[in-house]
Amino acid sequence: MSDFVNAPAAERPATDGSSVPLSARTSRSKGEPRFPGGPQADPAGSHFERRIRSFQPRRSRVTTGQADALERLWPRWGMDIDGRRVVDLAELFGNTNPVVLEIGFGMGEATAQMAAAAPDVNILAVDVHTPGQGNLLNLADQGGLTNVRVGNGDAIILLREMLTPDSLDGLRVYFPDPWPKKRHHKRRLIQPAFLSLAATRLRPGAVVHCATDWEPYAEQMLEVLSAHPDFENTQVEGGFAPRPGFRPLTRFEGQGLDKGHVVNDLLFRRVPHRQP
Repeated sequence: MSDFVNAPAAERPATDGSSVPLSARTSRSKGEPRFPGGPQADPAGSHFERRIRSFQPRRSRVTTGQADALERLWPRWGMDIDGRRVVDLAELFGNTNPVVLEIGFGMGEATAQMAAAAPDVNILAVDVHTPGQGNLLNLADQGGLTNVRVGNGDAIILLREMLTPDSLDGLRVYFPDPWPKKRHHKRRLIQPAFLSLAATRLRPGAVVHCATDWEPYAEQMLEVLSAHPDFENTQVEGGFAPRPGFRPLTRFEGQGLDKGHVVNDLLFRRVPHRQP
């Protein structure tokens, strides 16, 4: 998953001719939103229990184009994950098309490509990376994509507090943080508890699609998905799946392949609900 961003360079006047927009250069008081009407720094605040997070904050610069997209498009296509309301997905997208949740979309290039290739599938893309949020909004605007909505905040809170049972037709988790150190493995997103929560929001037949270039994490994903009673492997003989044609080869993935990394895809289907 991408990292939370709060770039200090966008909070002070630029003197080096940088791309920081004028609206982001003015000084802000503590707690004042970075983009008025845009994504909030911590939408859920302290309303929910603190827990181990699968993402970590990081600072990065927001470009002029990204800032402009956030200011123009967030009120229409953005959503803060505050955990205080239940989202009507048909109202959010303006139609009743299937909805796929994507957790961690980076800069949004792959998300935009998938949205363009399947305009009858709605994508609710969640991240905490401000430049990525702005970039995806900009890509959607440039491509005339009306089937993308951008969520800002913790996907766990979204799943647990804001989505109704059986409301999702798919879940995508591409290249999440592998947390390679053993003591940090508990921070990995794909864990039994997360899958149990996701299963309550996925319709029977919905597909969970994960991809990673970190082989030890891929093995863990395969192990926990295979053992979970609410999911079954779409590969009849088990194991990893070939990269499906609908998942674009991203720049990040290409860089990993150039370094000799092995990318593994996993596609698991939500099984029918068990009868009580």
